[in-house]
Amino acid sequence: MAGFSMAEPMCLIENGKDGKLCVQPKALQILEQIGQRVVVVAVVGLYRTGKSYLMNQLAGKRNGFALGATIQSKTKGIWMWCVPHPVKKDHTLVLLDTEGLGDVEKGDQKNDTWIFSLAVLLSSMLVYNSMGTIDNDALQRLHYVTELTEHIKVKSQQDEDEDESTEFLRVFPSFVWSVRDFSLTLELDGKPITADEYLNNALMLKPGHSKAVQMYNMPRSCLRNYFPTRKCFVFDRPATTEKMRILDTLADADLDPSFVKQVREFCCHVFSTAESKTLKGGVHVTGTSLGNLAKIYVDAICSNQIPCLENAVLSLAQIQNAKAVVQAIDHYNAQMAERVAYPTESQEELSQIHHVVEKEALKILIDCSFKDDDQKYQQKLLQNLDEIYAEILIKNIEQSKKVCESIIKHVFQPLEDQLSSGRYVSRGGYKAFCADMQRFINRYRSTPGKGVQAEEALKKYLDGKKAFQDSILTADQSLTEAERQIQAEQAKAQALEQQHRAEKEINNMYQKLLKDQEQSYNELNQQLMQKMEEDRQNAAKEYDRVLSAKLKEQEDLISQSFKERAELMQQSIDTLKQEKRAMESNKPSVLGNVLDTVGTIAMFLPGPISKVVGVASSLLSRLF
Repeated sequence: MAGFSMAEPMCLIENGKDGKLCVQPKALQILEQIGQRVVVVAVVGLYRTGKSYLMNQLAGKRNGFALGATIQSKTKGIWMWCVPHPVKKDHTLVLLDTEGLGDVEKGDQKNDTWIFSLAVLLSSMLVYNSMGTIDNDALQRLHYVTELTEHIKVKSQQDEDEDESTEFLRVFPSFVWSVRDFSLTLELDGKPITADEYLNNALMLKPGHSKAVQMYNMPRSCLRNYFPTRKCFVFDRPATTEKMRILDTLADADLDPSFVKQVREFCCHVFSTAESKTLKGGVHVTGTSLGNLAKIYVDAICSNQIPCLENAVLSLAQIQNAKAVVQAIDHYNAQMAERVAYPTESQEELSQIHHVVEKEALKILIDCSFKDDDQKYQQKLLQNLDEIYAEILIKNIEQSKKVCESIIKHVFQPLEDQLSSGRYVSRGGYKAFCADMQRFINRYRSTPGKGVQAEEALKKYLDGKKAFQDSILTADQSLTEAERQIQAEQAKAQALEQQHRAEKEINNMYQKLLKDQEQSYNELNQQLMQKMEEDRQNAAKEYDRVLSAKLKEQEDLISQSFKERAELMQQSIDTLKQEKRAMESNKPSVLGNVLDTVGTIAMFLPGPISKVVGVASSLLSRLF
């Protein structure tokens, strides 16, 4: 399945003239269609620094996001462009181009911080675009990073001694600094260095505790502690000043070759390393959930609240889980309507279709839902499927009943005609009646398409003919009293056999439904365990990513002689390692909890299919 593709960008979050942010409904409708995982790359930076050009390159287009050639900022709010990911199969690349920070035409400069914060919250890779060099002035202009803790809350109830940076590392995007129109030589102490080394050197901390040192270190510490990975790209000036005004119309041949090469390397890095967007615990985000997240965050900001990651995840889980139930039910209804031809030849046929479609519906729920810790939404789905399946079962029984009655009317019509003509009320009539009856019974049983009511419908018909059979037996003068007695006993035996056939038919239905219940239990158990193992692996990857970032930072601190800071970081590292070990050692008990939960659902819902059996029992007792 290819990623979703938009012909051109559109506004995702509008920044109105009054400074109020608003998520655009049309953009949400676009994201609603994207059920794939999304890799979200956002670009931020001062206005007129060429952010939109990089986004167009990532989209594989020359035009798209507005470039502009004047001193005015062209992009307002946050614009998005969804295209198929060029490398990751079954992923959609979502590009977010933000309005320029520091635009003098803005009425409220605080708005910049919200735009920056939203870019951080929504992206899996954040590209910060700047001009010239990475010096202290450039880092001080990146004060938005230092304000993140004031505009983003990790938890609704935060412990004072809790390491907030650890929680940010779990969910914050990777960070790429893009330095445009770079004219310096990448060299340090007379030795050539890489762009990454250039950035790391710029982020080195100063020793001391004075206010000036704290001001100097603050943006550097935030970049080092909040973002799991950092990367730097430097770009030569792409063309002359005159050509820069028409940059979006120029081909690669019209640009500086080194700039073209640098852009190509930048794009390759983004495509190969930008991960799919995840929430805490490694929960993967789809286009649908990305749109819901944007709405949740913007609603919080517009309500003068600080966006809280924990609350956002809970709100998103409620929205997404409820929608997943609806999607699963809709899929079940549509597929059962398409695949079931009433009446089914047997209960086995209906059960097989139900099992396949139920499995698909459960997968939709489990794949699309998360944080359903008390299995509330699983129970809701199973209850709904029980009720729908019960109605399907009833419809199948009633349709079978109608078809059987129609076949009986057609097959036994000659017998009805003979009865009306009085043909059997004569000497030898009873023997002829029995022979004809058996012939028509055989013909009826050999007729296909009767469904699950075949023997019960025949029993009902034969019971209705018992009075005629008795009168014919009494009227047949060719039989002695002893022979009549024998024939009467044979008729009772045949009726009893027919009753047993009908009971066996119903019992087979019950047994198959009970087997359905067992299959549903096993299927739910299997899918839950698979989902739990996937969640555990995602959580482990998250721990590894955070630990890797912490260990790298600790190594840098030691090399820069910040021993005290490194020792403090060791406490955080030890805590993370303990949490990871606890998670891994808790696996057997968690599996047990899953089994217990599934068993509870199966027993007290009253469970997959058990309700159907109850409905069927009531119906069958009513019908028969």
